Amino acid sequence: MASTPNGIGLPRGPNIPNGRMPLRPEFPDGIPPLPEIRSDALRLQVFTHRSFFARPTHVFEDMPDDPSPDNESLEHLGDTVLSLVVTGLLREVYPCLRVGPSTKIRALVVGNPTLAWISLQYRLPERLRMHPAQAITLQASANIQADLFESFVGGLYLDQGLDAVKAWLHPLLRPFLAVAYRIVRVQHGLPPEPPYPMPPPTYHYAYSVTAPTLPGNDAFGTKGGLPPQSWSTPPPRMPTSIGHLSLFNQHLQQQCKAIEWVYSDSAGEGTKTTPIWIVRAMVDGECLGRGRGSTKKAARNEAAKEGLVKLGIPVPQLEGQYPI
Repeated sequence: MASTPNGIGLPRGPNIPNGRMPLRPEFPDGIPPLPEIRSDALRLQVFTHRSFFARPTHVFEDMPDDPSPDNESLEHLGDTVLSLVVTGLLREVYPCLRVGPSTKIRALVVGNPTLAWISLQYRLPERLRMHPAQAITLQASANIQADLFESFVGGLYLDQGLDAVKAWLHPLLRPFLAVAYRIVRVQHGLPPEPPYPMPPPTYHYAYSVTAPTLPGNDAFGTKGGLPPQSWSTPPPRMPTSIGHLSLFNQHLQQQCKAIEWVYSDSAGEGTKTTPIWIVRAMVDGECLGRGRGSTKKAARNEAAKEGLVKLGIPVPQLEGQYPI
């Protein structure tokens, strides 16, 4: 069944979730021009498919004086550079996006269908050098078209560096991110557009233990970044007696040892509404620690703290810490 636009730039029907259809945003002024790779050798390698030289594919490593002249290594490099650029751009355009949706959006943008479509817009496959017997098949392959685009990204990166790649890809990929963002929101059962204004597209945090200062603001200004309540109020302190239990369990699991928690009578301590729990941590018939607390978990944590000392595991003594 053919898909039809729904007025917001999204396809209807099965094309939304499956990711096999390319993203096709509007470019009223045309897509950004393709940058020129200055190195003749790199440019030639970018557009050389492995079938052109028909080298054996089972070789572990090329000789230093005879590296492979095809574009596979550039495609491998370009794939990594492209993911880096898209991930960084996502942080700039949608700084509050969680990791799960961000990963889905990136997958749509760097997926082969979308990259193949971009490759065709730049007519890159027409410049591909390949074995004549495979020319028709390879030029029509979406995977080869996408690989060629990644190869060009890798070649440009080696030729002019990351800044040149960003200067080209940022304006090119922003419309794709916008379309993918709306698609993933729909997949999560949300309306395509958020009900609140999006924050400005770019800001950078300083590496500091204090709240970051955003460009053009004081330390807690809202212009250009997060609202003041996100940083002005410190998160609640955690009690000191927390976290030992998981560390204790982790070390015992690494040693393939089982633990048995044995609870005993609190001898009238506490009340009916606030009981006191007493527990022993038994490992191989030996008591590694004892603990007491107003909940079973708190008691186990105290016993685990004692057990860590017996196991020789350093236990930091902190007045309090922020949750991570």
